[in-house]
Amino acid sequence: MSSSCLNIPTMFQTFAPEDFFTRRCIWVNGPVIVGAGPSGLAVSAGLKKQGVPFILLERADCIASLWQKRTYDRLKLHLPKQFCQLPNFPFPEDFPEYPTKNQFINYLESYAKQFDINPHFNETVQSAKYDETFGLWRVKTISTGGPNPVEVEYICRWLVVATGENAEKVVPEFEGLQDFDGHVTHACDYKSGQSYSGERVLVVGCGNSGMEVSLDLCNHNAYPSMVVRSSVHVLPREVFGKSTFELAVLLMKWLPLWLVDKIVLILALLILGNIEKYGLKRPSVGPLELKNTAGKTPVLDIGALQKIRSGGIKIVPGIKKFSRGRVELVNGETLEIDSVILATGYRSNVPSWLKENEFFSNDGVPKNPFPNGWKGKAGLYAVGFTRRGLSGASLDAISVAHDIAKSWKEETKQKKKSMAARHRRCISHF
Repeated sequence: MSSSCLNIPTMFQTFAPEDFFTRRCIWVNGPVIVGAGPSGLAVSAGLKKQGVPFILLERADCIASLWQKRTYDRLKLHLPKQFCQLPNFPFPEDFPEYPTKNQFINYLESYAKQFDINPHFNETVQSAKYDETFGLWRVKTISTGGPNPVEVEYICRWLVVATGENAEKVVPEFEGLQDFDGHVTHACDYKSGQSYSGERVLVVGCGNSGMEVSLDLCNHNAYPSMVVRSSVHVLPREVFGKSTFELAVLLMKWLPLWLVDKIVLILALLILGNIEKYGLKRPSVGPLELKNTAGKTPVLDIGALQKIRSGGIKIVPGIKKFSRGRVELVNGETLEIDSVILATGYRSNVPSWLKENEFFSNDGVPKNPFPNGWKGKAGLYAVGFTRRGLSGASLDAISVAHDIAKSWKEETKQKKKSMAARHRRCISHF
């Protein structure tokens, strides 16, 4: 899979002398994939099937670290399992329609085992830059798996960015938050409402995480107030026993998007009633169009709305400022609170390490929208940035693996021809 840079002496002229002794340098006869979440695993499996060698880098000590380390206990897949499976590996038949967090992690572990995927754990990419002189990518990492940190530089023809849209938590700045003397945590560190029993908790954010955290707090006898600054689409998870998402996908085969949006909203009104009177204002753009254009996912209700109706979850407007033991809202109301949970989402971390500005935007997502955001120039690829969940990531992974395999096989064939020609020339000299 890899060999020392001693086998490619022409590369030495690009290294600073002091780097030569401190950094291991590895030539990769295939792509380097950054990120061992579902996207990175799916690309790896596709390459394995095609016989293409690769190296898979992961900064954490496990696969799918977002799922294993930064999700709450009650989490289940929001969509039916058939829309969440990775390529060439269906979920076990005995799994429920909406697998739990632990079931999904077990599925991913089985996936890695099935395709013999062995990531380089505890290896963080510091930078990745295309060397135009040699037409190769230089990926610099720090490996912390051993007793001492080791700097490694990988040289490769192809680079696959599979770190996804949720690599880093988003923590907004709020006036006075440093003066608040209660517990403040991001949703990525929230596990259960058990430790919040009896507390008044401000949940900042009203997406799927904010709604579920608020519901979980309610179920553990806490008193959540959920901040809803902007409009939000709340849809029933199921319509007449069928997944709302599945129904929308089915309708989109026959009807235009705007009409499917109208049908979905009429069904939501019939099932959930008018949610605006509870402080949940719907956007003017339909849920599917909003997802396509802005990447904003609708909330699929699994019980939070009932708690909002009954007053178990209080809806409050935006935050003006925090102070000791309380928060002042933009409408002038003041709430006394014990804890704050920031369900404020995640973002890509690509701009912090990828030294490139043509393919990726400043926000760290491909500039070209789905389905054309998986391939850049000079052997650069992206998987897991479609804003279409696991099914979108799987589609991109199939395209990326196929494209790299095609190039790799052509280049390997050319190398073999070149070596055979050199061999014939050597024989002719005798």
